[in-house]
Amino acid sequence: MRITEVESIYLRIPDLDAERCDGTQDTLMIRIHTDEGITGYGEVDSVPLVAKAAIDAPPSHSIATGLRSLLIGENPLEIDRLWDKMYRGTIYFGRGGPVMHAMSGIDMALWDIAGKKAGRPVSEMLGGTYRSKLKAYASSLMPDTIEEAVRLAGQFASEGYKAMKFGWGPIGRDPKFDEQQIRAIRETVGEDTDVMIDGGLAWDLKGALRMAEVYEKYGVFWLEEPLHPEDLVGYQELSRRTTLRIAGGEQESGVTAFRRLIEDGGHDIVQPDLGRCGGLTEGKRIAYMAHERHKLVVPHAFKTGILVAASTHFAAAIPNGFMIEHTASTSPLARDLVSEAITFKDGYVYVPDRPGLGVTVDEAVVEKYRVK
Repeated sequence: MRITEVESIYLRIPDLDAERCDGTQDTLMIRIHTDEGITGYGEVDSVPLVAKAAIDAPPSHSIATGLRSLLIGENPLEIDRLWDKMYRGTIYFGRGGPVMHAMSGIDMALWDIAGKKAGRPVSEMLGGTYRSKLKAYASSLMPDTIEEAVRLAGQFASEGYKAMKFGWGPIGRDPKFDEQQIRAIRETVGEDTDVMIDGGLAWDLKGALRMAEVYEKYGVFWLEEPLHPEDLVGYQELSRRTTLRIAGGEQESGVTAFRRLIEDGGHDIVQPDLGRCGGLTEGKRIAYMAHERHKLVVPHAFKTGILVAASTHFAAAIPNGFMIEHTASTSPLARDLVSEAITFKDGYVYVPDRPGLGVTVDEAVVEKYRVK
């Protein structure tokens, strides 16, 4: 089998709000074609046009080459070798950032092809399915009002979610308001529902310590990204002084960065985004590195059904996976891009047993939102 084309397709809703921290408003979809008629799909979580340039750019020299040029004519089943070829071929302008993000979506599509060729789901292709279902948490931006936060929390509970996360939005502006919101959410959903808070890089160390004490009172399951991702000294101190689990990692790419989060930052839960961290190939390396250090892995997956599917297979195929992000975004890209979505029931998502990622991309939706 040979790769005949690598497409990077920019999708964008027409009313995108650049001030809103919502990655479901646009995306970069990857579609890889082969000479056997098998097509693989992936997704990049980045600034779409920046990552697209890393794919479509023609060669400059031997270690500064667009990813598409590196892949045409290659065997898509040789995933590890192709990951290394992409990394080495972009080392002059890559080793992280948008190039690694672009590699992630391509790697995802290669695993989709491999699963379709073998007639097996990606979770099996990754080495085996540890669990057939995963606890799913509803993931939403924090509303600006307490009333809306209560409404959303009640809605998620009524839909069967046993876990939910609220982040960004007004968090960090007023500590009294932040406490009022978490108190209202906890009173709405009761003690048996896991509630997580994504701080959205809102605080310095002292602010995070103060809010950690507040969130401890309300049984928050984890506190995500309360500090700047480069403040590893602050993270280590925060982790040492709070009983809360500290989570983070969606900003990072590559296993080395995640090793620093754990060893220098003291993170309890690492959150690689498979559309950013290096794809399923690097994601597995990250997961097993974390497993050796007795840390849990929950992939960040605030995008479309392509990334949600890849993340579900990934979390099911690692020993330290136990939960999955399930975006509550109403964006048509998040809701409609895949017509055969991951099954959610009674608070859990079920790992597809169909070949590859197990989802079908709705090409009518692609054409509707494609930026040409």
